Amino acid sequence: MSAADPAHPLPDWWHPLLDRVREARAEDFTRWRTPTRGGRDSAVLVLLAEAEHETGRSPDVLILQRAATLRNHAGQPAFPGGAAEPGDRSPADTALREAWEEVGLNRSTVTVLAELPKLWIAVSDFVVTPVLAWWHAPHDVHPRDPGEVARVARLPVAELVDPRNRMRVRHPSGWIGPAFQVRGMLVWGFTAGVIAALLEMGGWARPWPQDRVIDLPPASADPAPDAAADTPASAPPQAPGGPGRPGPTGGPGHPGPAGGPGRPGPQGTVVRTPGTGPGDRSGTQGEPTTTADSLTGPRPAATGPDVHVDIARRQPPVR
Repeated sequence: MSAADPAHPLPDWWHPLLDRVREARAEDFTRWRTPTRGGRDSAVLVLLAEAEHETGRSPDVLILQRAATLRNHAGQPAFPGGAAEPGDRSPADTALREAWEEVGLNRSTVTVLAELPKLWIAVSDFVVTPVLAWWHAPHDVHPRDPGEVARVARLPVAELVDPRNRMRVRHPSGWIGPAFQVRGMLVWGFTAGVIAALLEMGGWARPWPQDRVIDLPPASADPAPDAAADTPASAPPQAPGGPGRPGPTGGPGHPGPAGGPGRPGPQGTVVRTPGTGPGDRSGTQGEPTTTADSLTGPRPAATGPDVHVDIARRQPPVR
């Protein structure tokens, strides 16, 4: 657990989450026991910020979405992150390096607070460390390579816990797990499992209709996820790859079924710090090509600020 930077004091909402994270175990996030040996090390950045939303000043989390043109995990949301490289000094170093390469995140604007338990992604044999961090000085971010990362969004916690935006998804393998439909993104699998656990730990979760189950369309259902499964498949599916940049065969960039760790994206966007630049109501322009709306019907109106702009109309970030 890292100490908060005295120069960047934490908002009060951070403290219940950090207190609970200190006691967290891998079992709080996944049913798969992390092996003591083997597995390729990787890390994802769970980056929480605070902004003025329509419901008041509240936290949000940075999520990316994979390009719709990728052969593997097209259009799937994920945390920034990827596989460790020889020069990385720690999981936090891996996560911050990947976030810079993916969306141009300035690591000096981030305070790393904790490394969560290592989680094993069985389908790819990656061992992923989620790195929990405070974005104390948010700035504009955007996909640096729209061919891989197409969209970036800050998803407000208030919208993630809204019962209208929560559901479970059923993978063709039989796996059933948590999902969120927020601002045109259908977040599921590894990413949704980590988010769902943190919402509980932070005391933010609200009751929601857990009998709301939707089937994933074939285009979205790459390998079955490994985190926070309600109904596991009979055996973990095998698939190449793991978190990080997609390789020629879905190799080292293949993140675990859930739009899990690794390079995400669908239509390029710029995430602007609220109040610093133009934005469109999520769900009107610049939305990613996903099947979320067709699966669940009309999406409730967004309850937070506009934080992304279609790449076709992108303007230089406002500093």
